[in-house]
Amino acid sequence: MKPNPVVWFEIYVQDMERARRFYETVFQCTLQPLAAPAELDGGLQMLSFPGDMSTMGASGALVKMEGAPSDGGTLVYFACDDCAVEQGRAEAAGGQVSKPKFSIAPHGHIALVIDTEGNCIGLHSMQ
Repeated sequence: MKPNPVVWFEIYVQDMERARRFYETVFQCTLQPLAAPAELDGGLQMLSFPGDMSTMGASGALVKMEGAPSDGGTLVYFACDDCAVEQGRAEAAGGQVSKPKFSIAPHGHIALVIDTEGNCIGLHSMQ
């Protein structure tokens, strides 16, 4: 397997506008509409996170479609300068803190938060 194997992620949502507000508030970014693949017929909505194909890391999107989200799902970790900052923003934006910032020495710190759609996301920082 190549290093940094994650190339995309999808976070499934029930209410796209509520999820947009949550993620734009927490990460101080603007999500952009993304056209659904032609093979996927109707009802699919996507908003993409900022991406830059010339740098390391993965981009992805919020996705609203029939049957999603489901229990379980994938845990995606977002890089942060200090994950406590985004943890606070998540709570202020209507999310919940599942596990407050804690050390995973020597690999930095993480926090786990629940978004407005019930998805658990990870926040990672070195400090």
